[in-house]
Amino acid sequence: MNELVQIRNLPAFEQEDPCADISIIMVVYLTGPALFKSIARVLADPDIDDFVIVDNGSSEADQARLFAISQTDDRIRLLQGHGNIGFARGANLGASAARGRFLVFLNPDAFIERGCVRQLAGAATGQPSPCVIGARVLNEDGTEQRGARRYEVTPVTTLLSLTRLAEFVPSLRKYEIHLENESLPAEPTSVPTISGACFGVSRADFRRLKGFDGDFFLHVEDVDLCWRARELGGVVLFHPTAEVVHLGHTSLVEPFFVEWFKGHGLARYFVKRTTTWPRRLLAYALGPFIVAASVARPLVRQLTGRR
Repeated sequence: MNELVQIRNLPAFEQEDPCADISIIMVVYLTGPALFKSIARVLADPDIDDFVIVDNGSSEADQARLFAISQTDDRIRLLQGHGNIGFARGANLGASAARGRFLVFLNPDAFIERGCVRQLAGAATGQPSPCVIGARVLNEDGTEQRGARRYEVTPVTTLLSLTRLAEFVPSLRKYEIHLENESLPAEPTSVPTISGACFGVSRADFRRLKGFDGDFFLHVEDVDLCWRARELGGVVLFHPTAEVVHLGHTSLVEPFFVEWFKGHGLARYFVKRTTTWPRRLLAYALGPFIVAASVARPLVRQLTGRR
């Protein structure tokens, strides 16, 4: 039976040798009922050899239930008791405990389809390093979810995306970066950015990337990882047949706080990417507008009834 992994005793993931093929890493924080369905789907998949659950702060009832589940399957390693350290640091912590040669990061409100992780791992073979491979993320009705494959994320495209101005001004549609309405490619295809809801990367490549940037608390850490992979001469792939159903909006955290962290993450990302002082000053100047546009979204959803 599994024992609770003590955070202080975990080695850095750079120092640990893999002894399994595929690991799932799931960071949990007040997810809601979808969490246990997602866990059940992982445990039912024969391609998964190792499952690390990083509990950043569930309710007492969910903590107890997670611990009970961890005692039923030797593949599970449960990390609890460290508090809410954010997604990026939690994911890095999960990677430090993972035993697989290939790591798949999965949101706790996402349900993997059979064969998804095997296809992600297989697509990495022979690719430039580092290689990040995103799954095809679906809505519950089977349509492709917004954000699963995207062009470059920039301040302009971000402001247009957050405000949805392109829906009302046709001339702005040329700045659209989301590709879910484009034809589905026949094979894994290079794109600048994929979704963090479900993606894979080899342990060696994750080491080369030095993991996620822990200064991103929630959101945008996946965009940053894709950018850094490309900067190192690697590739980001969208896999058209490795599928996962992602619910979204299941967190019990107030939407305002989620959007607050997203806005700050985007603002930080654009500053981080700048290479000259004029561009950096411009990024700093745009930051408040990006944060404001992001935190305004929950209010707009409430007023319009739009999800």
